[in-house]
Amino acid sequence: MPSQRDDAAAHAEAPVHIAVDRAHAAAPVGGVKIRARDVNVFYGEKQALFDVGLDVPEKAVTALIGPSGCGKSTFLRSINRMNDTIPGCKVKGRIELDGEDINDKSIDPVVLRARVGMVFQKPNPFPKTIFENVAYGPRIHGTASGKAELEAIVEGSLKRAGLWAEVADRLHQPGTGLSGGQQQRLVIARAIAVSPEVILMDEPCSALDPIATARIEELIDELRNQYCIVIVTHSMAQAARVSQKTAFFHLGKLVEAGPTGEIFTNPRDSRTQDYITGRFG
Repeated sequence: MPSQRDDAAAHAEAPVHIAVDRAHAAAPVGGVKIRARDVNVFYGEKQALFDVGLDVPEKAVTALIGPSGCGKSTFLRSINRMNDTIPGCKVKGRIELDGEDINDKSIDPVVLRARVGMVFQKPNPFPKTIFENVAYGPRIHGTASGKAELEAIVEGSLKRAGLWAEVADRLHQPGTGLSGGQQQRLVIARAIAVSPEVILMDEPCSALDPIATARIEELIDELRNQYCIVIVTHSMAQAARVSQKTAFFHLGKLVEAGPTGEIFTNPRDSRTQDYITGRFG
């Protein structure tokens, strides 16, 4: 599979045309789920984000694109306070979830992360059985009243993640024994088992082959009807395929954001145009 460096070299040779699926990239409808205003993030003395303001719609996919090191993953981790776990990291500004400031001292980060699930770049199933991977969240959050309800949650989550048919007869085998694409869908099942409102995905397909990537993209498209999804991706083609809103980051700043169809076909800023056509990145 070509590396990101190979992709960048290919982009540099000639401008690229990104096909936008009009049905999927239509302007998102519904209210604002996440509202960020004047978000600045510092790692020690180094500033990683500068005055970022972005509205993220509910029940839609918002793609964050931009060159490596531009701040998109930093912004993603700010939405569920994962940056709290990084020594020396400071987040300033306001990020609201349904109008509530997530950085308020009254907000429990553990409860917040149940509402805002996260899927990382590489599949990271727990060293437990497939069943226990999905049951873990409901158990620690006490959302299942008994064994039958827990089994129903596990089955329902695996079905929504498109994995049930493949693992129904081996729920008590290790999750780490699944293929890479299956592991990533298991991680997504684990995330949705606690009934989150938002799912954050940090390059969820970068470690997967094209077939597994296509399965994850199909899953994202299905899940957007139930969840607010924010995805970081280096693949502009992927952003065009799966998202309804796109935000372009460069050097720690949000350059522009809007409906995916508009960003890819009629960007307002020349930097966005240059990135999309492969002139830099």
